[in-house]
Amino acid sequence: MSAAVKYTLGRIGLFVAVLAALWLVDMNVFLKLMLALAFSAALSFFLLRGWRDEMAGEMADAAERRRTEKERLRSALAGEDENPAGEGPDPKR
Repeated sequence: MSAAVKYTLGRIGLFVAVLAALWLVDMNVFLKLMLALAFSAALSFFLLRGWRDEMAGEMADAAERRRTEKERLRSALAGEDENPAGEGPDPKR
């Protein structure tokens, strides 16, 4: 399971848990939802730090792969790459 999915499910789970705890308190439903959102965000900052860092690492790796592939394609289109497919000798020689 990807780190983004784990982190998202963790955030939703914290929100539901806090909302369930607040459901026992006698107050406006809208206020309960807003408090659950605020408290779950604060809790996730501390409790889900590992998953958040893992997700950020995966996103950084994906961005680096995209950047590398983009540079490779640009150099291939510009004719700077002698062997764009990475196979065998250069057919021009």
